Amino acid sequence: MRIYGDSISGNCLKVKWTADHLGLAYEWVETSVLKAESRTPQFLAMNPAGQVPAVVLDDGRPLAQSNAIILHLAEGSDLIPGDAYDRARMYEWMFWEQYSHEPYVAVARFQMHYLGKSLAELDPKIIERGEAALARLDKALARSAFLVGAAVSLADVALVAYTRVAHEGGFDLADYPQVQAWVSRVEATLKIH
Repeated sequence: MRIYGDSISGNCLKVKWTADHLGLAYEWVETSVLKAESRTPQFLAMNPAGQVPAVVLDDGRPLAQSNAIILHLAEGSDLIPGDAYDRARMYEWMFWEQYSHEPYVAVARFQMHYLGKSLAELDPKIIERGEAALARLDKALARSAFLVGAAVSLADVALVAYTRVAHEGGFDLADYPQVQAWVSRVEATLKIH
């Protein structure tokens, strides 16, 4: 399997961490977003959306979108709850991550950390919605060690990717102590740093 990803991208790191946690063999192909390497004709032939991450499975089939990839890789593993309701709750968090967390926390991070913008230059709604997302996580994590029950799941993998670097987007995780503790638990479980 080949994973095309940019090491600065939380969405790409989700795929790497899932593959590593599961002990899957892969070749990492560094694909820089900042250098538009996902926009080459060769890359677009594999993934017409022109986004990383993308994988080419062992049988040659391509697959894109971080959460679709990690769901495929983790099929039948301990990262996907066996209970149907818990599995649905995992999906709920994963869908929420892409709609209500990543567009704010990750976008603020990208604009500040990689484009050099100041906090004052960001759209205030990005910060407001990012803070609301972190507050929702903090409240949920006051009730359990992980997002779905007592064990790490793909919900945690999906949400820790950008949460752990939220400070690079102007968010102070000290304001969210449950989130801070959870980030440490997930990093320890997945052996990431």
